[in-house]
Amino acid sequence: MRKFAHITSVAVSTFALAGYGGMVRGEAGRTISLAAAQRGRVFVPDTSVDRPGEAGLSMHTNHLIRANRDGAPVPAVTPSGFSPSQIRTAYGVPSSGGSGVIVIVDAFDDRYALADFNAFSAQFGLPQETSTNVTASTNTVLQIVYAQVRKPRFNAGWSQEEALDIEWAHAMAPGAKIVLVEAASNSNSNLYAADDLAATIAGAHQCSNSWSGGESSGELSSDSHFNHASMTYFFSSGDTGGARGYPAASPNVVAVGGTSLFTDGSGNRTSETVWSGSGCGPSGFEPRPAYQNVISGIVGSARGICDISAVADPNTGVAVRWNGGWYVFGGTSVSCPVIAGIVNSAGANRGGPSAENTLIYGGLGGAIFFDVTSGSAGSFSAAAGWDFPTGVGSPKGTAGL
Repeated sequence: MRKFAHITSVAVSTFALAGYGGMVRGEAGRTISLAAAQRGRVFVPDTSVDRPGEAGLSMHTNHLIRANRDGAPVPAVTPSGFSPSQIRTAYGVPSSGGSGVIVIVDAFDDRYALADFNAFSAQFGLPQETSTNVTASTNTVLQIVYAQVRKPRFNAGWSQEEALDIEWAHAMAPGAKIVLVEAASNSNSNLYAADDLAATIAGAHQCSNSWSGGESSGELSSDSHFNHASMTYFFSSGDTGGARGYPAASPNVVAVGGTSLFTDGSGNRTSETVWSGSGCGPSGFEPRPAYQNVISGIVGSARGICDISAVADPNTGVAVRWNGGWYVFGGTSVSCPVIAGIVNSAGANRGGPSAENTLIYGGLGGAIFFDVTSGSAGSFSAAAGWDFPTGVGSPKGTAGL
């Protein structure tokens, strides 16, 4: 108990209340009072606050944390929330899939990465990294690469993001090696350079990015960072319901939206609705890519966001190990590594900026995705077939990916 009490004290002290003047962001992206947020039992880390004035300059994380009745994200001794086996069962994903390398790009350093990753893996029967040198290229399960050569400084919110990302990509593709690329900061330039570096990592074909910023007029000049012949880039759509973000708006990436997932006692999917906080909508700057011609009647001439979706609602969140404690995380930061991991488990490595989306849209209207037809995010509602909040729907096995 002494050890747990110490962890609780440290973990809680590293969280900063998000926003300005005692205000935080609610589940649907609106600004609400701190008291209302606490009643909703969803905690918004400071790094997940959307600051529109920084569009084109820096990025924010897209993770939320289920809080207790006092509004605090207090760590637990044992995990709760969805487990890897429950999500794999819900989406029809094999328990031993995965090969090659999945790259995770985030900012700053996660000093707890190896210990938390191995504790998560031990808890859920997943492969563990046996090396004590987390940066060794010979590691077979987890490796960290510093994008700007030097080890970045620690940041609590981004550290939480990194824990979520590496654990849940690993959960969906246990046979793949996870390479965490840490950018020196959350500036656009550093993160984009990290994405360029990701494409040079041997054996890597999927790159998960659970961060975003607002759209801006200069974003088209950044699309080339996600155009590498060997890599498919996945980006979370953001946690402001109905808002459009970048890089999810880039036609060169798979934009991943969020759902509320419900299962039975055996983990079988019983229903799924749009998560109200999911970012989505027509891009304000990017033109419609060819793979979306099939939905031109919905998106018009603009690139439509999202392409696909998965569990993201913090109220139907997933178990995450961070700083020695267990939390329940949500946000499109969950759905992004989940989808990247499932694509890896599908076993077909499709490089290039549009190959994966071409396949995904080729399955639209068939029986290879779960069609999410209820719920809304901002002013956008679910519908039969493709819709802005969930794209083609959620995974139904690996056949469509």
